[in-house]
Amino acid sequence: MTDATITKSIFFTASRETVWAFLTQKEKLALWFHPAQADLVEGEDYALIRKEDDGSVTKQCWGTVLEMDRPSRLVYTFTIKPLGGQMTTVTWMLTEVHGGTKLSLQHEGIGAAASDAALGLLMALDAGWDKHLAALRSATT
Repeated sequence: MTDATITKSIFFTASRETVWAFLTQKEKLALWFHPAQADLVEGEDYALIRKEDDGSVTKQCWGTVLEMDRPSRLVYTFTIKPLGGQMTTVTWMLTEVHGGTKLSLQHEGIGAAASDAALGLLMALDAGWDKHLAALRSATT
């Protein structure tokens, strides 16, 4: 299977700085994606988590922040349990547009990381990004 890239774009009435905060700050990530253990920091590992009923913490997704060019570009590696630790890459681009922000997402490397399970994971991640981006739009208003 050739590699496929998930590409999404969404528009906000919020500024790039506001949208950037929702992509990188612990408290704001929890409002639309998953709670984070800490704010995202360039060159450092991150984990987005779920707190279980028994108080334990489970990683939902994790990786390393590769690049932060505030407020225009954020790049990090990304994995989830079904990828078995194989890393993919997520790139966020924030562009100023007529009174707001255009946010573009590219999620690459899923085909190479998932092998025979790639199509199922591509479909699940594609639907997941749609859900999370809709929640992000609601959170920024």
